[in-house]
Amino acid sequence: MSTQIRVLTGRALRTAFADPKLVFFGLLQPVVMLLLFSQVFDAVSTLPALHQYNGYINFLLPATLVNIALTTAVGTGVGALGEIYSGFAARLRALPVHPLSPLVARTIADAARLTTQLLVATAAAVPLLGFRPIGMTGLITALAVTVALGWAASWLFLALATWQGKPETMQAVSFLVMFPLMFGSSAYLPVEAMPTWLRVFSSINPVTYAVDAARALALGQPAAGPVAAALGAAALMAALGGYAAARNVRRSRGQQ
Repeated sequence: MSTQIRVLTGRALRTAFADPKLVFFGLLQPVVMLLLFSQVFDAVSTLPALHQYNGYINFLLPATLVNIALTTAVGTGVGALGEIYSGFAARLRALPVHPLSPLVARTIADAARLTTQLLVATAAAVPLLGFRPIGMTGLITALAVTVALGWAASWLFLALATWQGKPETMQAVSFLVMFPLMFGSSAYLPVEAMPTWLRVFSSINPVTYAVDAARALALGQPAAGPVAAALGAAALMAALGGYAAARNVRRSRGQQ
């Protein structure tokens, strides 16, 4: 199985980086997202709870990294659907390939692509927006935690892709999942500034855990609790999504 995963991961990486235009726009997207959100939400930097961050960009960037990770996770599900519709998944079923190998390979390849996007967005934020992390070790750890979250979330969207198999449904469900999770978290506003009901939702939102962990690590704040919560939430997402995706794949094979 390890050889299958290695070969399929290499194929996915070659596909992702073979088209220069696709690579360019894929790397440009997180930079544009960061520039846009930093300007749209800049007015909230006057809130008392944000003064400690010495600029809204220092509060925003870790959240944007998590947002990029979730967007990439959605792309993992969309990519799996593309392989289903192109017939590639059906051809693999006719070969002695473990049913989970293509899914694991796709998550690994997309995690590598996500890492590249996060590095580009972070590097661009320093000269363009004045982002100032506190120490490279904390920043690198924040990026690693964000990649772990993206990898875990990709399993949820793979489960969705292998369950229903329709791009339209995938888009609709992704929208319903992404927006409440991102805007109902500590990503763009301090939790203290939210209405009571939204504050309650944010306190159990796994995205809040990931954003708080990335923010604490990047800015040199106490991070043990947020990191443990973020990794715990990521492990739970990966376990649930992986189980559901494996069950869906085996069920689809049994129906053939």
